[in-house]
Amino acid sequence: MERMIGALLRTSYRKLSESHRMPLHVQQAAWQLGACRTAAMGGHIQGCPEGHAARVVFHSCKHRLCPQCNTLPMERWLLKMRERLLACAHHHLIFTIPYSLHDLWRYNRQWFMQTLFSSVADTLKTLCADAKYLDSAPGFVLALHTWGRSLQLHPHIHCLITDGGLKNGEWRRPKASSFLPARVVMTLFRGKLLAALRTAVADGALRLPGDLSIERCRSILNKLGREKWNVHLQERYRHGQGVVTYLARYVRGGPLKNTQLSAVSDQHVTFRYRSHRETEQGMQTLCLERDAFLLRYLQHAPLKGKPMVRHYGLYATRHEAALNQARAAHAQWPVQAQKPLTWQVHYARRAQGPTPITHCPHCGQPLVCLGAVPKPPIAKAHAPPP
Repeated sequence: MERMIGALLRTSYRKLSESHRMPLHVQQAAWQLGACRTAAMGGHIQGCPEGHAARVVFHSCKHRLCPQCNTLPMERWLLKMRERLLACAHHHLIFTIPYSLHDLWRYNRQWFMQTLFSSVADTLKTLCADAKYLDSAPGFVLALHTWGRSLQLHPHIHCLITDGGLKNGEWRRPKASSFLPARVVMTLFRGKLLAALRTAVADGALRLPGDLSIERCRSILNKLGREKWNVHLQERYRHGQGVVTYLARYVRGGPLKNTQLSAVSDQHVTFRYRSHRETEQGMQTLCLERDAFLLRYLQHAPLKGKPMVRHYGLYATRHEAALNQARAAHAQWPVQAQKPLTWQVHYARRAQGPTPITHCPHCGQPLVCLGAVPKPPIAKAHAPPP
């Protein structure tokens, strides 16, 4: 049986949706991933301009969760970020919400995602503006991940932030060797997120699970205010290239690659993942029933139109003039617009030269589009959600 997530969705999602109610964005994600690079997406005829060779190429879905068609968008994002990075040390911070808030996340994903981003951003802006720590504006990038390595729900934000900031055209370094104190970061982040949650509960802005009353929810929030949250500050890096490369793997492509599927049967799916537990180092395998696997995978489908990566401070697009001032302080050229990376160049780089995928095997000319292949008529039962 084909070991691909798209194939699993094509054969099993319809039956799964009959027994489980799915949000619209999950329905759309399942259809797109299942139709990716098939006739249902339509395509085009790609061939040599001299007529030596031609083939039909079906279109990709380009969904952010798809594991097979996001290599090129990921590489484009990575090249753009590398062009904007300052030539200074960076820090990697990780903000995680407690497990007891996961049910609220499931029922209020859009609100919770926006509030989590704003809580982390406000925490960093407040502390970096404090004269005790930095007293300047840094540049930082926040990337939301909702999964753990075994696909369980694990919402957390990765942050890449400059070791310093700009004030009045002058670059300033942190006043302490540790940049920001971990306990202060954790306390302020916890306070901001809990305050937003309490206000939303009081205003009736949150949808509560059926077994969670308002009084019980307030009790949970009060208890969380006395607990230590998982906010991890990594060691100082000499540059940000490594962390950006790490984040690029999660910007697109989803939590699991097709190569991690080790066995697929009519009832079960087995996949490999790398455990981060000290007692379980190395690659682990997990076997789940088909429906359980698909539910675990599809819960990470991103909301349409909601960016999972956001830029703040000097790295925000609207602050490019300030970014160029900071680049000048580090002897860097101003940010320059780059030509988009084409698929021909991308595949040629990966293969270290022209290949039959990008060039004609007879004359060596680049392959071009010779015509469109329209989408076939689809029965209503198999049509994409509106």
